[in-house]
Formats: sequence, C-alpha cells, structure tokens
Amino acid sequence: MRILVVSTPVGALGSGRGGGVEITALALVAGLLDRGHRLTVLAAEGSRLPESCSGAVIWGERGTDQPSWQHRPRNAPVELPADALLGRLWRRALTHQAGFDVILNLAYDWLPLWLTPHTATPLAHLVSMGSVAAVMDAVIAEIARSHPRHLAFHTAAQAADFDLPQPPRLVGNGFDLSRYQFQAEPEPLLGWAGRIAPEKGLEDAAAAAARLGLPLVVWGLEEDAAYARRVEALVPPGTIHWRGFLPTERLQAELGRCAVLLNTPKWNEAFGNVVVEALACGVPVAAYARGGPAELVQDGVTGVLAEPDDVDALVAAVRRARGLDRRRCRAWVEAHCSQQAFAARIEDWLSALVEGHR
Repeated sequence: MRILVVSTPVGALGSGRGGGVEITALALVAGLLDRGHRLTVLAAEGSRLPESCSGAVIWGERGTDQPSWQHRPRNAPVELPADALLGRLWRRALTHQAGFDVILNLAYDWLPLWLTPHTATPLAHLVSMGSVAAVMDAVIAEIARSHPRHLAFHTAAQAADFDLPQPPRLVGNGFDLSRYQFQAEPEPLLGWAGRIAPEKGLEDAAAAAARLGLPLVVWGLEEDAAYARRVEALVPPGTIHWRGFLPTERLQAELGRCAVLLNTPKWNEAFGNVVVEALACGVPVAAYARGGPAELVQDGVTGVLAEPDDVDALVAAVRRARGLDRRRCRAWVEAHCSQQAFAARIEDWLSALVEGHR
C-alpha cells in the first residue's frame, strides 16, 4: 500500500513534545516499511526519522503548534491558532491524497476526525488518548457510528472511554526491541518516565520514593516547570534526580539500572509506552490500576498494580515488585509488544479499510 502518515501537530518528531505518539509513529513506519509498504510521513518542519525509517519519504510543514487537549478545560471549544500547523498539515494531505491508498492520522484533534466522510482516499485514525474533551468525545462517537472501520484504539480501557456502538478494533503498540537491552542486575534506584506535567502524577512517585528512602530518577520533557519545582519541594533534597528527555539508546541504558519503574497517571492513559520500555529492559513496574498500564502490567509477574492515587498502596507495590523475575518482564514484551507484531495488526486494519473502500 501507499500510505500517508500524518503526525501530531503538537511538535516535531524527535522533539519529545509529541509524547507517546512519537514512539508509535516511528514503530509503525519502520514496521510497515519492513512489510513492503511505501510510506510518506507528513510532520512538523524539523522532524527527524531514525535509520530504521530511512525508507520513508518525509514532508515537513511549518506553522504554529496546536495546543494539546490534555492541557485544556474539558468543555473547551475547538481552536486553531493563527498560521496553524494542523491546518497546513491537512491542506497538504488533502492536496496529495490521490497519490495514496490510505491516510493514517495519528493526531488527537477534531479537524482530521471531522474530515473522515469528506475525503476521496480513506482516512484512518489511530486514537492516541482517552476521553479528555467533550467535543472530541462527540466527534469520535459520530465517526464510530458513521465510519466505524476507520477507528482503532490502543487498549480496551482507552476505547471504553468513548460511546462506541460496536466492539472496537484494538491494535496495542509496538517497539523495536533490539534497541532495549536486558539488564539482569538492578541498582537501588527507582525510575519514573513521562512528560513532566500534572496529569502524570509525578508527586505520588516522589512521595513513595521518599518513604522508601530510595532515589527517584526522572526522565521526560519538562512541560510545566512550576509543577516540577512544586514536586521537588514536597520531598527531601536529593530524592529526585532530573535527567530530562533522552533518546531511546540513552534512556534504556539508564532505565535498565532501576529496580522498579513507577507509573502514576492521574488520568486514563491510552497505552503506557514507558511501561513497555521498562519491561523490555527487565525492569518490573509498580503502577496505578488505571487505563492502559493496568492492561499491560501482569500483576505479580511483570509488576504490581496499586489502587489509584493511594501512595501507601504504591509503596507496598514497589516493595513487592522488587522481588519479581526480571527475565519474565522481558519475555512478556517480546511476546506481545514487538514492532513486527504491531505492524502486522496495523496492516490488517488498513488493508481491510482500503479493500472495503474499493
């Protein structure tokens, strides 16, 4: 197939601003190239593709980044900033749609979803978040009724956020596991990874680390500096070790040293990429039983689940997780979250959509 992949308008690929969408985009592009498809990636100007995606064409568009729905009130209206990158991406996609068999949208935005019935080339959407805005809930429900085959979700927990008239297509996610090295012997460190923003719940992980008397190494893009300083002030000096946003090779090397990864979202995560990245290195996970991570963590095998927003329960989960077999963590990821398996699921979905369109 000739596939046009339209990336997030929140930031350039490689910047870290797109969060988990960046990992998803690169995994599916590399995986679909390996399966013989021809891919063009339409993304913000300055986007970079790794060597594994070198067979893809990349088109860059300038423009003002779109505000993320995660950081807006639930009842906020749809907005486009002046000279919006989102508008420029979709103007170019529509202009060149005849050159492709299918368009795959990775952006969690109202505009591409609304366009679904109006394109000549079938437009598929891999929904990247759970319910965060009323207007997004409405347009996803509308497309689920009129064009259900055009939607796919990462997990059942994520899909359950929306009003879907029939069972959803679930595709999980995928990772190039050759980039993650298993580390059998941990150090007395705890880890936490994600965007530094309130919905990620870093303060709970920091509180748990302080109670356990262990350092907490934190990786991720600092989206909210004031929030980061507030969290740091809540725990004894030296508890948090800030490492910033790192490329995969450096992240996995440091993450693999940890005894346990803490995952503490305050909202319904669609998947939980950092959970899989930790498991790929052999690091068990202590996670709140909420959203996608609750489906990824096999309680008592690859990690331990804790009652959401309960720091006492999180502390107990960390203690249990430290005793788990790290090799079973890696084995579970290899069986369920490889880039190859993910690409095959995406291929099945897009092939059926293209065939139905024809």
